[in-house]
Amino acid sequence: MLKEPTPAVSPTFPFRTTLSLESLIAYWRAGEESANQGIALLSRSVGQQVAAADWARGPITDLTLLECNCDLVETLMLAVFPPASFTTDIVGAITPFQRHSFYHTPRFAEVLLNASNSIKQPLNIDMRQLEVYTTRMAYQLILEKVYGVKLPLQGTIIFTVPDYSIGLYRHYGVEFNSTFLDVQLHGEKPELTPEQLDFLSRNPHRTELWLELLPPERFELVGFNILHLVDVTEQEILSELKYDLLERDVLQASDRLEQIQEKLRVLFGKPFLQLGIAAYDEKKKAFVDFGRKINHSFLTKQLHNPDASSGFRQIYSQLWQDRRPLVLEDVENADMPEDLRQQILSLGIRSAILALLPYGDDTVGLLELGSPNVGDLNEFSLENVNQFLPLFAVAVKRNAEDIQTRVQAIIKEKFTAIHPTMEWRFTDAAQNLLQKVEDGNRQAEMEDIVFHDVYPLHGSSDIRGSSTARNEAIQGDLIEHLTLAGKVLKKASEFQQLPILDELKFYTNKNLRRLRQGILTGDEVSIFESIRTEMEPLFEYLRQNTPELQPVIQQYWSHIDPELGILYKRRKAFEETTTLLNDAVSSYLDEEDAKAQQMFPHYFQRFKTDGVEHNIYVGAALVQDKPFDLVFLKNLRLWQLLVMVEITRRTAALKPTLPVPLDTTQLILIHSQPLSIRFRQDERQFDVDGAYNIRYEIIKKRIDKATIQGTGERLTQPGRIALVYSQQREADEYYEYIDYLQDRGLLEPEIEELELEELQGVKGLLALRVKVKLN
Repeated sequence: MLKEPTPAVSPTFPFRTTLSLESLIAYWRAGEESANQGIALLSRSVGQQVAAADWARGPITDLTLLECNCDLVETLMLAVFPPASFTTDIVGAITPFQRHSFYHTPRFAEVLLNASNSIKQPLNIDMRQLEVYTTRMAYQLILEKVYGVKLPLQGTIIFTVPDYSIGLYRHYGVEFNSTFLDVQLHGEKPELTPEQLDFLSRNPHRTELWLELLPPERFELVGFNILHLVDVTEQEILSELKYDLLERDVLQASDRLEQIQEKLRVLFGKPFLQLGIAAYDEKKKAFVDFGRKINHSFLTKQLHNPDASSGFRQIYSQLWQDRRPLVLEDVENADMPEDLRQQILSLGIRSAILALLPYGDDTVGLLELGSPNVGDLNEFSLENVNQFLPLFAVAVKRNAEDIQTRVQAIIKEKFTAIHPTMEWRFTDAAQNLLQKVEDGNRQAEMEDIVFHDVYPLHGSSDIRGSSTARNEAIQGDLIEHLTLAGKVLKKASEFQQLPILDELKFYTNKNLRRLRQGILTGDEVSIFESIRTEMEPLFEYLRQNTPELQPVIQQYWSHIDPELGILYKRRKAFEETTTLLNDAVSSYLDEEDAKAQQMFPHYFQRFKTDGVEHNIYVGAALVQDKPFDLVFLKNLRLWQLLVMVEITRRTAALKPTLPVPLDTTQLILIHSQPLSIRFRQDERQFDVDGAYNIRYEIIKKRIDKATIQGTGERLTQPGRIALVYSQQREADEYYEYIDYLQDRGLLEPEIEELELEELQGVKGLLALRVKVKLN
C-alpha cells in the first residue's frame, strides 16, 4: 500500500522570503496602457479592485487574507492561469521557494498537495536534494536580476508522487517559473569582479562558493513562484526500462523482475498487471521458462501438461505467421484453443497480450502481459508494448549469451588451460592468495585480475544466408519425406480399405501444401513425430501382411538415415558445408595466430557460430618483462587485414566443392581507444571493464546486421572486406594498409566510403569496403 507522504518543510533554505502580489499587480497596471482595448479594459477593472484592497499591496504575512479575498485573487491570477486550461493543467502558485500553495488548479491539488495545501515530499527526492536545487535556482535569479548575468536553465527536475486512485505512482517534470519574483537588497550590494562572476557561472554546483561570495542575508526574495507539472511517466518508465534491461543478469533475479513488473504496471496504469518472459532456445527448439523465478509465465507453464502442447503450438504458429503481438482483450471469449484458454484462466488472467521478441532475423523469446480484468489490455495498449518490446528482446538475447558464456567458462575450467599470454598474472594472483591464507587470513579471496590500456581487435567471417539455407534444407527434407510416405499410403489404398489410410493421406497432403509455402518453427519436430508414431508402425504392419507393398515400403526406407531415422539429405549437406567453411577458417586463423604470437604475445579468442568470430587484446599490461610499442599494434592490424584477405580467397576457392554453395563475408571492427579487461572469476573469462567500454561490446554484437545509409544494403558482402570505424584517424591508418595490399595485387583498386544506418543504441558509424582479388 502507498503511504501518505509527509509535507515537505525546508527549515534550512538560506534566504528570507516574502509572499507578495506586487509584481502581479504591476503586470495588470502595465496592461492598462495596452493597445488591445479588451486587455486595457480588463486591466483597468482589475486596477479598480486592487485600489480598494489595501491588503493586496505590500507583503502578505496572513494567508487567510488570500482565502477571504478569493474573488480578487482569482481575478489577479487570470494572468497566470488561463481559464480554458484551468481544469486540465497541473499548475500552482507558491510562496517563494517554499512549500505552501495559495492558489492552484484542481489537478495540482490532486497530484501534489496534502489537506493543508502543503506540497508533499516527492518519493524520489529527499529534503536535502530539494533544498540544494531551490538554493541554486534562487542564486540563479539573484545573478540575473542583480548582476545582469543570465545562466543556462537547470535541467528539469522530476517529482515521483503517489497516485492513490490506482495505488501506484507517477512521474512529473517540474518547471519553476519565477516571472513574478523579485530580489530586494538588504545593505550594500556585494561587489563581484568579472573574474568572480565568470567563476561562479562555471561552478553552479559549488554552493559553498556562492554562499561565501553572495551572503544570503543580503538578499530577500519577494513575490511568488509558479510550479508547472507535466506528466512524464511514460518517458521516465521507458528510460528506466532501458537502463534496467541492459544490466547483466536482470532476467535471472526474481526481485529485479518484480521491479520491472512494477514499472510496467505504472506505465499501463494497471496495478495488477503481470509480466511473463520465456526465452527461446534455438538449439533445443523449445522455450525456456523463466517462471521458476517469477511464477507467472502463462503460455510456457502449460508445456508441463503434455495434453496442452497442441494449443500452445497453434498460438505460437499464429504469432509467427502474423509477426505482430496477439491481443486477447477477453480471454474467456477469445478465438483460441480451449486447453490454452483454461490454462490461462486458471492463472486468474482475463486479458492478455502475447508478443514474440525479435532480435534481427531471429526470435529470441516470448513476452506475456496479463491482467485479471477484462479489457485492461487491448489494441490501444500495443503502442506502449511496441516501445519496450526491443528492450526485452535485447535483455533475453544477452541473458542467453550470458548463460552460454557461463557454460563455456565451466568447460574452460574443466578442460582448457589459461591463455599462455596471461598465465603469469594468474600465477602471481594465486601466489598472493596462498600467502594470505598461510598468514592466517582464512577468508581471503582472489584479487581482481584487470589489464588496463589494452587495444582490442575484432573480426568475423560470417556464412551469408545460413539461416535461410538451413530453413530451405529442413523444408526440402520434410517435403521429400512426406512425399515418400504419401506414395506408400497411396499404394496401400489400392490393397487395403482402411479409414486411417485416408486420414493419413489427408494429413500428408495438407502438410505438403503448407510446407511448399514456407516452414514454421516446430514443423520439423511435429511432422517427424507424426511419421514416427503413426505412419511407420502402419508401414511395418503392411509390409508383413501385404507382400505387394514391400517394394514401395523398401524404397521408402532406403531414403531414411538409419541412425537418425529421418530423411537427412539436404540438412546433412548444409551441416557439412558449414562445418567445412568453419573448419577452414578456424584452422587458418589458429595457424596464423601462432605465427603472430611470435611477433608479440597477445590474447586470442575465437568461436564458431554460423561463421567464425575472433577477438584479440594486445598491450603492455598483458605481458611480463617485454616492452610494448604501438608498432606491434599496427603490425597486428595489418596482419588481421591480411588474414581476412586470405580467408576471403580460401572460402571463395572452396565454394565450388561445397555440398551447398554458400559464400562468406568478412568484417573488421576498428577501435583505436585502449580499454580495460577484467577476469570475471564467476564466469572464468575476460570481459571489458567499465560502463564507457561497454559500448565497444554493444557495437560488436550489432554490426553484423549493419546496413548502408540510404540504400538498406547489407554492409557485409561476399568477396569484400568491410572495416567499421567511428573516427577519421582510424580510417586514415587503414588507408595506408589498403594501399599497400592494393600494390601487392591482393585488393582491387576501388575503396568504398560508406555511412551506416543507425543501430539500436549506436549511431555515427562509418565503414570502408574493399574488394578482394580472388584469382
